[in-house]
Order: sequence, then C-alpha cells, then structure tokens
Amino acid sequence: MLNVTTIGAIIRDERKALGLRQDELAAASGVGLRFLVELERGKSTVQMGKVLDVLAALGCDLQILGPDGDAIAPHPSAYAKMAGE
Repeated sequence: MLNVTTIGAIIRDERKALGLRQDELAAASGVGLRFLVELERGKSTVQMGKVLDVLAALGCDLQILGPDGDAIAPHPSAYAKMAGE
C-alpha cells in the first residue's frame, strides 16, 4: 500500500536514476526546492497537485488500483469538468 513516505522514496529514487539534483527537478516541475525536499522525506502535508507536477516532470504517471487489482479510470464526466464544460 502506498503512503507518503513510499511516494517520496519513489520520487527520490527516480530523480537519482535520471541523474537530477533536487534543485533541477524542482525547477523542471515548477515547485520550490523546499517542497521537493519535504516530499522526498515523506512529509504528510504536501499538496497533491504539486506531487503530480513532480511525477509528470519525471515522466511518471500515477495509477490507482482497485481492491481487485484493476486500474480505476476517472468517470467520463470528470474529463468534461476538467475541460470546463
């Protein structure tokens, strides 16, 4: 089961695997260095939108799995709301 500590460790490991410094990833993802440091340390109060920005900058995608192990996709109406319809 994922938790903030695990997500932070995954992000740190991916950053290092790509040869990026924390300041470089922070700049690439549009977040502050302090935010990234706290995210990698597993701080539980980080903002989800910024976490998603960091994951996108790493080329990662977040997937949510249901109890049966199948990926859960947003309902089509969620896309309409995102598009401003």
